[in-house]
Amino acid sequence: MKRELTKTQQVEQSIIKKFRKDLWNPFIKGVKQYDQIRHGDRIAVCISGGKDSMLLAKLMQQLQRHSEVPFELVFLVMDPGYNAENMAQVLHNAEMLGLPVTVFKTDIFDTVAGLGGSPCYLCARMRRGHLYKNAKEHGCNKIALGHHFNDVIETTMMGMLYGAQIQAMLPKLHSTNFAGMQLIRPLYAVREKGITAWRDYNGLRFIQCACRFTEYCTTDPDSGGSKRQTVKRLLKNLAKEDPDIESHIFKSIHNVKLDTLPGYKQGGVMHSFLDNFDNRPALGRV
Repeated sequence: MKRELTKTQQVEQSIIKKFRKDLWNPFIKGVKQYDQIRHGDRIAVCISGGKDSMLLAKLMQQLQRHSEVPFELVFLVMDPGYNAENMAQVLHNAEMLGLPVTVFKTDIFDTVAGLGGSPCYLCARMRRGHLYKNAKEHGCNKIALGHHFNDVIETTMMGMLYGAQIQAMLPKLHSTNFAGMQLIRPLYAVREKGITAWRDYNGLRFIQCACRFTEYCTTDPDSGGSKRQTVKRLLKNLAKEDPDIESHIFKSIHNVKLDTLPGYKQGGVMHSFLDNFDNRPALGRV
């Protein structure tokens, strides 16, 4: 008689089998291409409770089980001030998915509420600091966040359209405030539609708008008036005419031609094409 799989086993099997092309393969490709995991790493997988970070945790757990490169994992859940219902949902999902989480509490929501300004920007910065601090206390040298392919291209477009700059989201970077710590984004090449399909296929329910400032949000990804949602809608419309538009944007940040730019900033220093113009050879046929 065939043994019935547990919910955890069903979810794990779906990652390796049904969603191998959409999730597992691009995840492995990104980890290898961007040299994100090395022998002896101790990585804090940061779980917010949303679909992205929960999938990241499962992928990292699966990789640890099968990888020839030994590394350790700590599954960190930060409670920045979630209401009881949201926190219970996070812990329920962690148990159901077989994730041995470590929870630590902060008062970020209370602190941000009294500061004014942009709550999302301040909250993100404070979250990052607490995650680095707690990861380091657990002996980790890296933290892993759940930013994915669509976050990367949306951030690139937002920088151009609203920030007047060409700036991408790196797959890994050194911490500026915590010596020896790195941040990695193992979902860098994983598309959001694959994550959503995996969630729905397994009938999973994750928190989305857990912040007290945005608790009115719906689960509709096209709702809201934020700049990111505007860019999402723009890309969605562009993809109707050219299905490869997202891939083109992603590839463009790997194929920057500095020789064609009138200006660029490196290491905080602004450079102009005029700096060495008289010594540069002609570029192609003009």
